[in-house]
Amino acid sequence: MDFTVPYGREGLSFSLPEEKIAGVLSSKAGEYQPELEQHSLVDRALASPAGSKKLSELAKDKKNVVIICSDHTRPVPSKFIIPPLLREIRKGNPEASIKLLIATGFHRPSSREELEEKFGHKIVENENIVMHISTENSAMVDCGTLPSGGRLRLNRNAVEADLLIAEGFIEPHFFAGFSGGRKSVLPGVASKETVLANHCGEFIAHEKARTGIIEGNPMHKDMLFAAEQAGLAFILNVAINEDKKIINAFAGDFKEAHEKGCRFVAELAGVQARPADIVITTNGGYPLDQNIYQAVKGMTAAEATCKPGGVIIIAAECSDGHGGESFYKTFLQASSPRQIREDIKRRDRKETVPDQWESQILARILDKFEVIMITAAPREMVENMHMSKAGSIKEALAMAERKLKYKAGSITVIPDGVGVIVQD
Repeated sequence: MDFTVPYGREGLSFSLPEEKIAGVLSSKAGEYQPELEQHSLVDRALASPAGSKKLSELAKDKKNVVIICSDHTRPVPSKFIIPPLLREIRKGNPEASIKLLIATGFHRPSSREELEEKFGHKIVENENIVMHISTENSAMVDCGTLPSGGRLRLNRNAVEADLLIAEGFIEPHFFAGFSGGRKSVLPGVASKETVLANHCGEFIAHEKARTGIIEGNPMHKDMLFAAEQAGLAFILNVAINEDKKIINAFAGDFKEAHEKGCRFVAELAGVQARPADIVITTNGGYPLDQNIYQAVKGMTAAEATCKPGGVIIIAAECSDGHGGESFYKTFLQASSPRQIREDIKRRDRKETVPDQWESQILARILDKFEVIMITAAPREMVENMHMSKAGSIKEALAMAERKLKYKAGSITVIPDGVGVIVQD
C-alpha cells in the first residue's frame, strides 16, 4: 500500500507490504464534502449564530472589542476568519476600537513573519495586534479561583474588553478533549500561574482528561469557568480537513457553538482501534509538527492502538527543535521515563512546573512503548529524550523490528495523528 502523510510542509511518501497492515485509521474529514466553499461556510455561521445574537448586534455601542486569535502553532485558517469578524463588528459599530490578542498560552511569542503567514500582510499591517505573554504579571488581572482551586489570572486586554470574541478551530485534543471554544481563554490568554494550576499532574492523569472527552473532564471544567469569568461573548470556530481547508463553521455562544462543533468533529474523527506491534503516526504536518513538544499529541493516537511493548513511529519534522526548555531538560536529566512519572506523581497541584504536562504524557508513552522519530531534530536531542531517530520509514521499520526481535510485526498506520479519536 502506498501512503503520503503530512510531514512539515512537503509531506512524506512510503510504501508498506499489504499483508503486514493491521489497519489504517483516518478521519472521515478527508472524504467529507462541505456544502459550501470556505468563505460561504464562515458567512453562513455568522448569519445564524447558535445561542446568540448576531455579532453586529452585539457590537453596537461596544467601544473596546478584543478578538482572541490562535498563535503560530495552530493551523487555524485565520485569513478566512478574521476579515468577516472585523466586518461584522464594524457593521455594528464603525467606531469600535479592535484588538487582536494572540493566544500564545504557554508558547513563545509569534514572529511578524509567522503572523503574516497566518493573517496576511494587510491584517498585520493595519490592525492592532497584541501578543499575550503568560509570564508578564503586570498584564494580568485577578479573576477569582478556578473550580480546581487554582488562582485565575487572565490577560487584562481580554478581561477589560467591552466585547470579547474568540476565533479558533476544533480538533481532538489529547487532554482537553477538543480544542477551540473555552480553550482560547485558558490556556490561551491565561497567566503562567493559572496554566500550571490547570495542567497539574493530577488532572493530566485523570481518566477523563483524554482525546474526545469533555464530560467529566476536570480541565474542561476549569476552562469553562475561565471563559465565563472573562466574559467570552462570541466565538467563531471552524472544522478543517487534512489540507487545512474549512469544511464547517460554528459561531455564537461559546458553549453552545463549541459543543455543536465538537459533535460534528467527533462524528468524523472517531475511528476503531486496530491493535498492532508497530504504529506509524504523524502530527499533522506544519504548523503542528514544528517541535517535539507538539508532536506528543500525535503519539497519543498511536498509544491508543499500539500493542503492549510495541513500537510507535512518528513522522514529525520538528524544525523548531524540542519546543520547550523545561520539557527537554526533564528528559535530559532523568534516568528513565518511569522516574519522570514518579516525580510528577509526588507533586501537589500547586507544585506544577513548566511543561510538566507534556513531560507527563510523553513519559507515560515511553514507559509502555519504544518511540522512533523521523524528524529534522538533531539525533542527540531525540536520544536525550529517550527516543530513537530514523532517516526514513524504511529505516524506522528495520529499527522497530530489531527492537521487537522479529520481522513479521503487524503495522497500523494513522496518517494524521491529531485528527482522530481512537476508540476501543
